[in-house]
Amino acid sequence: MNQYAKASAPTGAVICDLRSDTVTRPDAAMRAAMAAAEVGDDVTGDDPTVARLEITLAERLGKEAGLFLPSGTQSNLVAMLSHCGRGEEVITGRGYHVFKYEAGGASVLGGIVMDPLEVAADGGLEPAAISAAVKEDDSHHPVSRLLSLENTHNGKAVSLARIERAVTAGRAAGLALHLDGARLFNAATALRRDADEVTAPFDTVSVCLSKGLGAPVGSVLLGPVEFIARARRWRKMLGGGLRQAGVLAAAGLHALEHHVTGLAADHARAEALAGILRGLGAGAVEQDSNMVFFTPDSPVNARLGAHLAKQGVLIAAGYAGPIRMVLHRDVTDEALWAVQNGLTEFYG
Repeated sequence: MNQYAKASAPTGAVICDLRSDTVTRPDAAMRAAMAAAEVGDDVTGDDPTVARLEITLAERLGKEAGLFLPSGTQSNLVAMLSHCGRGEEVITGRGYHVFKYEAGGASVLGGIVMDPLEVAADGGLEPAAISAAVKEDDSHHPVSRLLSLENTHNGKAVSLARIERAVTAGRAAGLALHLDGARLFNAATALRRDADEVTAPFDTVSVCLSKGLGAPVGSVLLGPVEFIARARRWRKMLGGGLRQAGVLAAAGLHALEHHVTGLAADHARAEALAGILRGLGAGAVEQDSNMVFFTPDSPVNARLGAHLAKQGVLIAAGYAGPIRMVLHRDVTDEALWAVQNGLTEFYG
């Protein structure tokens, strides 16, 4: 069951939505920045706000150039299409988003082979497994071309040492390196490192603006100038060329300038929610960065979801297995109290 798809419908006003950090909405200051944005036709390279977003993020993350795209899925897809030709291969994690949750786009649209490896408990890939997955130069095999990693993975911020070992294995095999940094700034916050330290080992990186950073739309793909030129062509081919996109880029710029520091508060609230759940003694709890995974001792997912929905709290509870609860900038302390009250009432 898709962990993102189901939630109990609220019977009244929604006080707190924990289904994902993709549900964040632009606040008044972000909307004002969007309304005031200077715009042009981005397909012809005339939108100054889009250009400023691309340059700003490239400089911040130590890359040469950037490309604004409508979504993280399209950003990762464009990256893989730009790195790999038909019949070439991406080595990645079985649970990573590019393999599991992007509809097989690289294979369907690009003829790219995906070789998924098991993901370790800390969210990383084992260097030995990466080395073993690289194909020898034989006409029976696809050409191994790209290693695609994640940070964070299921909320876990993969340590820089762990990333470096995987990167070293990839480099030794001649692979290009891509980072799906959908929650890059959450990773940097959790690791207490600058974001450019997280991205430094990689040739290319995709950064999402519409999750914890709170922008309504958009991701930025970053890498060498020549690579980004190829990516721009792929973006157009995939229908991702936008016109007066500055109103969207302005939201991303506002988020980078004003929302990154707030991620630490989201992580702190996630830790608080994990403490609440542990205090109830109703199941296993794991928490990393802004995510909490709760596995009830008994199969009560649907009933718990329906109960909380009546309190104005939405969780993704319409499936078996752990319930993922994601903290984000729209979850206030008051909203967290509503969650605590609803949980206490259900388990009381």
